[in-house]
Amino acid sequence: MIVHVRTKIGRNDPCPCGSGKKYKRCCLPQQSASYSFQAQQRSASDELTRDMLRFAESKFREQIQVAWQDFNMTNLPVSFEKHSPEHDLFLSYFLFYWDPQRPRTGKRASRRGGIVTRWYELEKAGKLSDTERLLLGQATTQPLSFFEVLWSEAGERIGLRDILIGMETEVVERSASQTLQKGDIVYGQIWNLQTISILGCMALICIPPSSKGEVIGLRKKLRTKIAKQNRGLAADDLVRYADAIRLTYLTIRDALHRRPQLANTDGDPLVFCSLKFRVESTEKAFEALAPLALGQSEEELLDGAEFSKDGELHNVALDWRKKGNAKIPSWDNTILANIKITGPTLVAQVNSENRAKRLRAEIEKRLGRSATYQSTTAQTYDEMLAKTPKGNSAQTKKDDEFAEALLRDPEARRRIQEMIQKQVEDWVHRKIPALRGRTPLQAIGDPDGREIVESLLLDWERRADQGAYQAGIRPDFEAVRKLLNLPLQRPDAPG
Repeated sequence: MIVHVRTKIGRNDPCPCGSGKKYKRCCLPQQSASYSFQAQQRSASDELTRDMLRFAESKFREQIQVAWQDFNMTNLPVSFEKHSPEHDLFLSYFLFYWDPQRPRTGKRASRRGGIVTRWYELEKAGKLSDTERLLLGQATTQPLSFFEVLWSEAGERIGLRDILIGMETEVVERSASQTLQKGDIVYGQIWNLQTISILGCMALICIPPSSKGEVIGLRKKLRTKIAKQNRGLAADDLVRYADAIRLTYLTIRDALHRRPQLANTDGDPLVFCSLKFRVESTEKAFEALAPLALGQSEEELLDGAEFSKDGELHNVALDWRKKGNAKIPSWDNTILANIKITGPTLVAQVNSENRAKRLRAEIEKRLGRSATYQSTTAQTYDEMLAKTPKGNSAQTKKDDEFAEALLRDPEARRRIQEMIQKQVEDWVHRKIPALRGRTPLQAIGDPDGREIVESLLLDWERRADQGAYQAGIRPDFEAVRKLLNLPLQRPDAPG
């Protein structure tokens, strides 16, 4: 039997299969034979690909650019580059699948092999070895799909589950197994070669668990397409819907490469706006705007104010607040703007154009003719970042030292941990775009939603382990799993 080894086993160690024999006298020879066979098949596959590529360049050189556009599903003049990260995946598509005359729907859409393969087989009629015919058969009939990593034995093999049809496969893989980890998603093709399975081709992009919802959405669509046949999805269906599957991959790929759009808690794009007014009286302006500072009395706001020698209000600051926050339930209120009145000048800072419009209307309504609007300046996050002075290492070091000192205080550390934990646990009540606007508590009621929630949690834990929070601070995700009634990752976690 082939065992799933997670750590390196010494030749003289007990075999992990439980036979009681030494590893070298039990499963090691079989595994060594598997690795040797995989190396032979990989070498044969590489040689076959090189020969087919030479053939394709002589017969289809002028159509490579068209095939590249078809692969990317775009008519834009996207130039094919030999050093593209998609090079190997595209070559597999071009050599084994691409056919400009292939019907996109119907039974003929899944006919065996693309135009390059069919011409190559005619050219080599009777000259192909059994191994080459086996490799060509796998390359042209096995579907490309999305596979979730169940486990990975570095440098040896990977356990994969096809997210679309649920089939689990163990593949011998020396390279990718060194970087892939549980929960990762790969877009590729599995070849079944006599005694072993290997990854025939695979996208170089490692898809994170947080993108699993896109794949599950595709699975739902494909299940709907075959619903009338009263059966589950099968490998043949994936071949027939290869274009839809590749489109999902391309959508995920482009989203991963796209810079995230920063937004405030209202969902508005981040644009830092500064509004300037001229006011007749600092004190009257303050009295009119003080009610905007929800939860704070005038006395509290004036506590840090500045007064002239004759006792008149000269400088005062306040925040425009609203009760609660739709995205973060743990917040008692949300600060919408910072307002500062100095003599005859009122300046308000907000982080979106929508809030700027709302605040201007609010000020003009409350102050009327005693305030004159002068200007609004706006800059995006990128523009503001570009204007920020580079590399104040002394200040950065000072900030880091302050943060470290703060975390050394047990009480401060406890309060920070509690604050972060509360925000993390409040996540179960938040509406999440990946869950189609549902909360995690609502989504776990159906199998697809439950699967997406678990993948989002796994991705979140991974980012926490990579240092998303302050040094030494890590949320207790097991508490979140208990709130959602999900299986614990650590069975020994306190109940």
